[in-house]
Amino acid sequence: MFHYDYLTTSTCSSLISLDLDGNVVHNIRFIGGCNGNLKAISLLLEGRTVEEIESKLSGVLCGNRPTSCSDQLAKAARAAYNASLDPDYRPDFDED
Repeated sequence: MFHYDYLTTSTCSSLISLDLDGNVVHNIRFIGGCNGNLKAISLLLEGRTVEEIESKLSGVLCGNRPTSCSDQLAKAARAAYNASLDPDYRPDFDED
């Protein structure tokens, strides 16, 4: 399992944490944001592929923002997958 933390931009959530098994996403967790809604999104998308998440969530906006937590999740899933394929990938920061 490959763990990845993604720093979000322009959203109420500040970080998305997830695990990958190949291209299948597990253990999605948002730090900050709309707690109930983001927990529901995490449960609904558990076990989905990166491509499924991208096709459903890419481009979703929140109010006047240029993105949303779900759009950021699509970006996080893709970034995690790309990082998992990179033998030189090293996390930018350590987890506590």
